[in-house]
Amino acid sequence: MTNIPETGRTPRVQIRLVVIQILVLSLLGTLGGRLWYLQIREGSAYAKEASGNHVQQVVQPAVRGSILDARGVALADNETRLVVSASRTDLMKMEDDGKAVLTKLAGVLGMKPQEVMDKVRLCDAKTPQPCWNGSPYQPIPITDEATAKQALQIRERAEDFPGITAEPEAVRRYAAPGDANTAQVLGYLSPVTDEEITKAQDTDSPYLRSDQVGRSGIERQYDKQLRGKAGVTRYEVDNLGRVIGKAESDKAQAGSNLVTSIDARVQRVAEYELDAAMKVARKQFDKITGENYKADSGAVVVMEAKTGRVVAMASAPTYDPNVWVGGISAKDYRALTGKNSDYPLLNRATQGQSAPGSTFKVVSTAAAVEAGYDFDGDYPCTSSYSVGGQVFKNFEGENFGNITLGRALEVSCDTVFYGLADREWKRDGGINPKKGQPKDYFYKAAHQFGLGKKTGIDLPNEVTGRVPDREWKRKYWEANKAAWCKTGKRDGSYVQKIAYENCLEGNKMREGDSINYSIGQGDTLLTPVQEAVIYGALANGGTMYTPTIGKAIVSADGKEVTEIKPKPSGRLPVNRATLAKMDEALAGVATRGTAAWKFQGWPQDKIPLHAKTGTAEVYGKQTTSWLATYSKDYTVIMTISQAGTGSGASGEAVRKIYNSLYGVDAEGKIDKRKALLPTPQKSLPKVQRDGTIKAPKVQKYDPEADEANQETPQGGASETPVATTPSPTAGNRQTRRRPGRRGARGRTA
Repeated sequence: MTNIPETGRTPRVQIRLVVIQILVLSLLGTLGGRLWYLQIREGSAYAKEASGNHVQQVVQPAVRGSILDARGVALADNETRLVVSASRTDLMKMEDDGKAVLTKLAGVLGMKPQEVMDKVRLCDAKTPQPCWNGSPYQPIPITDEATAKQALQIRERAEDFPGITAEPEAVRRYAAPGDANTAQVLGYLSPVTDEEITKAQDTDSPYLRSDQVGRSGIERQYDKQLRGKAGVTRYEVDNLGRVIGKAESDKAQAGSNLVTSIDARVQRVAEYELDAAMKVARKQFDKITGENYKADSGAVVVMEAKTGRVVAMASAPTYDPNVWVGGISAKDYRALTGKNSDYPLLNRATQGQSAPGSTFKVVSTAAAVEAGYDFDGDYPCTSSYSVGGQVFKNFEGENFGNITLGRALEVSCDTVFYGLADREWKRDGGINPKKGQPKDYFYKAAHQFGLGKKTGIDLPNEVTGRVPDREWKRKYWEANKAAWCKTGKRDGSYVQKIAYENCLEGNKMREGDSINYSIGQGDTLLTPVQEAVIYGALANGGTMYTPTIGKAIVSADGKEVTEIKPKPSGRLPVNRATLAKMDEALAGVATRGTAAWKFQGWPQDKIPLHAKTGTAEVYGKQTTSWLATYSKDYTVIMTISQAGTGSGASGEAVRKIYNSLYGVDAEGKIDKRKALLPTPQKSLPKVQRDGTIKAPKVQKYDPEADEANQETPQGGASETPVATTPSPTAGNRQTRRRPGRRGARGRTA
């Protein structure tokens, strides 16, 4: 007898066989299911992807749209140049990574070998400019200034220059008509990165590896409209790469043209006069610091008062945006971004913020009226205002006796506003107000004037400025308390004393904070474009507009025109009666107040001007000049850092801008033939049947010329030399003021 079954298999063996059979069937089932999934359910998708392996794409870049001024003059357009490019993919296949080829190429182009090699290296956090920040699979431009002879050498000796091409291409050009640079407004281009390609691939405006994209200014803000759509031709190829047919083709669609509200003629005047004012200021001696004014930066904004459209916007220091075309050199990059550069890439009209000084008093005046103070009441304008042991002085110790709020604006009396702000601070409960007690009229008014937030101008990276109200003080104290408490000393230096005070009560609204704030000092910060919105609203009866530079988008063929219409953003918190009185007072500033000495002889009866001067103090620096002005048509704002008083540093430059706008000579006579823009440009430039826009010629601005700047027939800019004669001006009136708490106390001249 035996226990072995007839099959000769033990029960253990049988179990193992069953398990194996189950595993085999499971594997077959899995493979079958996967085969069904690939062949049937996803078959069409994989078939399409597989067919793509046999398709090669040839990209035809789209022509980027032009950026035009309000009359159709090109501020940025394209020109055909011979561009020498290198394929990094081909170079990396060589044993020496293409060094020998690039060295020979440098010899032909008259460049240093290292300079050429730097152009093709990829950018990363450790690699300085110049380097390539675009796709590594895209041809990298070495130069866009190759001569016909150099291009011919490269093409005829192709075997000596593998991976190198020399082809005519459309290259961006920043035209600077009449020397109107407009750099910070226009911005610049650079190659698209792989990260940007990935991010935009599922959007309605994907990038191709050949694309150049806007990095700042208008080029960035309107990149989608200007860029157009590249053409792509797809060819079917066999496994040896031979073309066997044409799959499909998408034609390139040229980018749209952008018509702006900028007037190139006014832009050039604004740039020239800002630069001239800064040069003159540097020749003036500052008695407070014992050295000449540095006048290291500035900005000017010319804006239509009734629409918010920007007619001119200049920022200094400036630069030539053409340095970015074809790749920027290491030298140029250092000049734009180095510690000693003063950062010309910044648009100080929208990104430069500083204490506004007495130009802020229009906000404080509106707040006082809202709080119940009579505009025509009597308020003491004393030579100083004392709080405890601290004395806040009026400008040059002036004493005008009892005056109205209107007269306080005209002579820019600090002590009137000190008293009003101090009284409100006490009414609000002082340093420890009860819950729900503070009315904070002065701070609420600033927010109602649109401060502490972006204006919404169609330029990227605008800053918000600052309204140092209770909420801001609390957040700022929480963020800095540890540092203040660590460095503060009760009997230390000025900075240490301030840190000590801030450590103890930096989260509270102190009496001195409110007093300083009332004249636009302390922690208050504004940008020139924010001031343009405020003073534009004062000019038009109270409506604030979102500032705009784009005026219309015109398709490349000229058949579609999309106008960018003005957008109201709010109303000033001032009634009509008070607005009229403020308007009269600001006219008085230009005729009998702090700006009168710069506007003597102006035809006020024909073209009424209104102004407010400001001289803001910043701890550790010289005073900042502010001048805010308006007519019925325009508002002109100018500021110059470390330049002295508002009227002294900026007055003559602003006067000359108005002279150019309205055709007014030094004697106050009006010649309409010389007026560049006596009324705002309402119509759009005429589009021809072929989509082109006929534009007038722009001559270079010469303030000493006897003849007017007049429109001439179609053509390029005049070859007249750039005006170099600095505009004469009287020196700044010197002032000495007591330093304020944490950064600034100021006065207006």
